[in-house]
Amino acid sequence: MNKQTINKKDYSLVSSVGTATTPDDGSPHMPPIPPSATQVPIGVGMQSNSSCGSGKMQNCGNPRGSGTNSSDNERSTFVTNPAEPDQSQNQNEDIEPNQSQINEMGSVITTVRGKTIHCLTIIGQIEGHYILPPQNKTTKYEHVIPQLVAIEEDERIDGLLVILNTVGGDVEAGLAIAELISGMKKPSVSIVLGGGHSIGIPLAVAAKRSFISKSASMTAHPVRTTGLTLGVPQTFEYFQRMQDRITTFVADNSAITKERYSELVMNTGELVMDVGTILDGEKAVREGIIDEVGSLSEAVEALYNLIEDEQ
Repeated sequence: MNKQTINKKDYSLVSSVGTATTPDDGSPHMPPIPPSATQVPIGVGMQSNSSCGSGKMQNCGNPRGSGTNSSDNERSTFVTNPAEPDQSQNQNEDIEPNQSQINEMGSVITTVRGKTIHCLTIIGQIEGHYILPPQNKTTKYEHVIPQLVAIEEDERIDGLLVILNTVGGDVEAGLAIAELISGMKKPSVSIVLGGGHSIGIPLAVAAKRSFISKSASMTAHPVRTTGLTLGVPQTFEYFQRMQDRITTFVADNSAITKERYSELVMNTGELVMDVGTILDGEKAVREGIIDEVGSLSEAVEALYNLIEDEQ
């Protein structure tokens, strides 16, 4: 700014902040803005010579009369004191962490009626020791396992709600997650929406109480593998032992017996190109795999009841 073209009377516009002073060299300067001023108008109604045709800073009228957005002008012509908190930022403090948690981990923490629950979603395919193609929807067990440990150890969290819509996936990764859920001391409720197939069945029964929507289904079938397989008796024995692990876990955490679950798994009269049984919501309850047919609200209410009984 050219010091020779500045007139002292122009500083009357900032008289609410301070009084213009003249140093020894005769050129006026603006006093510093005191920190007590929360919002100080900078150049409101003042424009440079590029718009007013003068070398001086002049009052060119109300800038809101132009075609620009008034809210943009207000934001650009006010300075906020960094010493004072931003109220809009404080209002979003509780929203942003939850949104980030949903985007990154597929989970959220909510507090209702004085009870804090952690909602965990298990969707798509359970990813195990091998990374699946990028077009697959997956649940990574290396993300879920630390979350379950944190939920169990966090005193602020009262219960766990698990929402399932999975086609199955890696057997050992799914069993690892199911064992962690089953071994938690905190109240837990699961609900199957859409589908809980294959290794999704142990995940569904791992919670202390399980629900399934009326339109959901579950597929019980034997263990299978992809890739190179040796056609020797030891291979089939290994598959049988792995299937026994799944059958035992399901029977220990639900009302179905090992014998009946094995019959459903080895059923050859239902699926055309496979072995097993498809169970809709009501049939899964009749077989004793799932506790109750219900919706989200009923699952949440059951979790609150378990929390109150625990306390």
